[in-house]
Amino acid sequence: MTITKDSLLTLEAYAKIRKSSQPGMIAHRKLRTVHLGEHISVLFEDETTIRRQIQEMLHIEKIFDEEGIQSEIDVYAPLLPDGSNWKATMLIEFPDVHERKRELARLIGVEDRMFVEVEGHPRIYAIADEDLDRENEEKTSSVHFLRFEFPPAAREAVRAGASVKLGCDHTNYPAHGVIAPETLASLAGDLK
Repeated sequence: MTITKDSLLTLEAYAKIRKSSQPGMIAHRKLRTVHLGEHISVLFEDETTIRRQIQEMLHIEKIFDEEGIQSEIDVYAPLLPDGSNWKATMLIEFPDVHERKRELARLIGVEDRMFVEVEGHPRIYAIADEDLDRENEEKTSSVHFLRFEFPPAAREAVRAGASVKLGCDHTNYPAHGVIAPETLASLAGDLK
C-alpha cells in the first residue's frame, strides 16, 4: 500500500487517536530498531513508521490543505521500502556536545561503511543520503538515511529465515551484531 492524501487521517481524527496510539507506535519502532555499539541506532522504516511521521508533521505544522499534505507525502515517501530493499534512518548519538563534535569529525564517511550481511551472501553496503549530502569536510551528520538494496538471492534467503548481521566497518567505529529474530521477522516482510 502506498500513502496517499485520502489514506491519511484528518487533523481532527489524528488528534483523537494520537495519544492512545503512542504506546503501540513506540513498540513498533523499538521492534524495528537495531543498536550498533553504544552510539549508532538504525530504525528500519516501513509504512507504519512513515505514515506516523507524516501524520505528526501535519499535526505539528497544522497542515490541512491538499498541496501541503502532498508535499509532506513527497518528502517522506522515498523512505518507504519498495520490496527489494530496506530503508532506514541512522542516528549517531553522543549525549555530551563536546564528545559529539569530536566523534562526528572522526566518523566522516561512516554512513557509507554500514552494511547488512545475509548468511551465505556478500555484504550489502548502504546507499546513503540519496536526498542530499549530510556531511562536510569537518564532520558527518548525526542523522543519515540509508538504503540497503538486496539482490534476489539474498532477499530469498532472508525470507527463508537466514540470519542477518548489521554492521559497520568504518575504521573508527568497527561494530556488528546479529539482528534479533523478532526484528528480522518484521524486516523480512519488507522484501518481496
